[in-house]
Amino acid sequence: MEASLAWLDDPTVFRVGKLPARSDHTVYESASAYRNGSQRLRQSLDGTWGFHYGDTPQHRTPAFFEPKNQVARKNFTSIQVPGHIQLQGFGQIQYINTLYPWDGQVYRRPPMIDEDETSYPGIFSEASDNPVGEYTRTFEVPEYFTNRTVRLQFEGVEQAMYVWVNGHFVGYSEDSFSRAEFDITSYLVPGENFLAVAVYKLSTAAFLEDQDMFRFSGIFRSVWLEASALVDIQDVSFVPTVTDNVGKVTGTVAVQHAGLIDGRLEAVVIGPDNQVVATTQCPLANDDVIFELSVPEVQVWSHQSPILYEMQLTIRAADGTELAFVPYRIGFRTLSVTAEQQIQLNGRRLFLNGVNRHEWHPSRGRALTVADMAEDVALFKKFHINAVRTSHYPNQMAWYFMMDEAGIYVMAETNLESHGTWQKMGAVEPSVNVPGSHKSWREVVLDRARSNYEQFKNHVSILFWSLGNESYAGENIAAMNAFYKEHDKTRLTHYEGVFHNRQFNAVISDVESRMYASSADILAYLQQKPVKPYLNCEFMHSMGNSVGGFDEYMALYNQSPAYTGGFVWDYVDQALWQHDAITGEQVLSYGGDFNDRHSDYEFSGNGLFFADRQPKPALQEVAYYYEQFDN
Repeated sequence: MEASLAWLDDPTVFRVGKLPARSDHTVYESASAYRNGSQRLRQSLDGTWGFHYGDTPQHRTPAFFEPKNQVARKNFTSIQVPGHIQLQGFGQIQYINTLYPWDGQVYRRPPMIDEDETSYPGIFSEASDNPVGEYTRTFEVPEYFTNRTVRLQFEGVEQAMYVWVNGHFVGYSEDSFSRAEFDITSYLVPGENFLAVAVYKLSTAAFLEDQDMFRFSGIFRSVWLEASALVDIQDVSFVPTVTDNVGKVTGTVAVQHAGLIDGRLEAVVIGPDNQVVATTQCPLANDDVIFELSVPEVQVWSHQSPILYEMQLTIRAADGTELAFVPYRIGFRTLSVTAEQQIQLNGRRLFLNGVNRHEWHPSRGRALTVADMAEDVALFKKFHINAVRTSHYPNQMAWYFMMDEAGIYVMAETNLESHGTWQKMGAVEPSVNVPGSHKSWREVVLDRARSNYEQFKNHVSILFWSLGNESYAGENIAAMNAFYKEHDKTRLTHYEGVFHNRQFNAVISDVESRMYASSADILAYLQQKPVKPYLNCEFMHSMGNSVGGFDEYMALYNQSPAYTGGFVWDYVDQALWQHDAITGEQVLSYGGDFNDRHSDYEFSGNGLFFADRQPKPALQEVAYYYEQFDN
């Protein structure tokens, strides 16, 4: 198959050659390799890449992906991966809230709506405002990758990506914040291999990624080569449940066993005291191996007591030889809703003292390190923040493991926001909105929900699947809700946009959720025999000298059992360090400080912390009240 720029214009094309989404487990060659920290099956491709920036698709380099075509790459320079293109000297830095980057400059109507099954040719593929970043690098395949399936993994690429290996087109991917994997085994050669990636800033995915943030592009998360184990564990799914004081784990393991019909899977649960508490084994008769384990006197996971068990999966040959090993830390908990619409965790009322959190660093933007994330976890604990909404997209994989370990409740949000299609000039005007109920936009949003679920389904910290942010409501978001409910009986779904379109109230969201409702409006809902628990997905917009009256929201805990608390907007300012020519100092700069027009200016500065994690005065009040319900 040949790559086509027309895919940028077509919402029905969003993955080509891309492997199905799967869990975020890590496969080791053996248990001893895991204990020794030896991981020979993964090779990082982070570092310095060759790079060319084109202002428009017409300024791309047509043959740059051909390994021997040095002439095509004569104007290439270098760039660091991971990292945003716009923070490395290329293109325009721009911050926008609800509008699209092109609003006021270029008119664009979403294609394939109102039963129109045709795209608008050239809407993005011939656009004057759609820059392209072309990346290249060489790599050698380790000898121990021989005779194994080799996958190429991108953890985050914004926004539309084309991939070639040794001149062969491999695939295409959208969805900036979900992992994209490609099987490149058949394209590899002995010795040096050539990887080329073209990243376009805009595609029809841009209609679905209208989040309140700086609009960047490029390969901003890590890139990996991953080889399969001799018998590959492709996907794992753990469903821990609790009845009385007995925990049960139903596990489903997708195995590519390459004809090893006499092999077996061993499953072992290690307790918090490092003792074996349950074990079983199953033959590798099918590609999906299903098992059940019971754990007596199980200890449940919560914010107050984030107790984790370790599930260990081992594939053995008939003679006992280890062929693959997967460790995964799991937790046991219950989540339920009472007749009074009170959400309970492990039979106790759930209090969400949360924040919304963009991934952000004042120098690197959304290209975070593990150390950056660890600093945020420490601040959560210090200031009694017990919950986080991953606004408004899936976060880095490491974040969810940290949340499990720290006991932080997670609302895991799907990468979806189409704010600019239904809110115009501040008014709700949904005559042209996506995904809406348009058939051509259904599969793309279901794919985003599927990616979010499959990758993070095993994390005990996730209590809610969020269908996205501020995208109105319609049959397509209802289909996303149905997907989550079909695949997961242990969590609740969330979506606030149904507030604007109540005909979908019964089929979208397990909770009532609104943007910035007053405490009086919330109390009025709670006093009218609510049919759903109330959850504040965003409240107390923390901008400037704000967050006064926080006590009125916290008082709702004592006024109704159906009030669950929520998430302050937001955790940290989106601001970037910039050299000030007058003072000679580095200063934190906001929207509009980069000659970016149009811009929503300092609206990017609404955190409880400044971008460098210095606390703001408003944090004092939030931490005071959050401590009262930190139990």
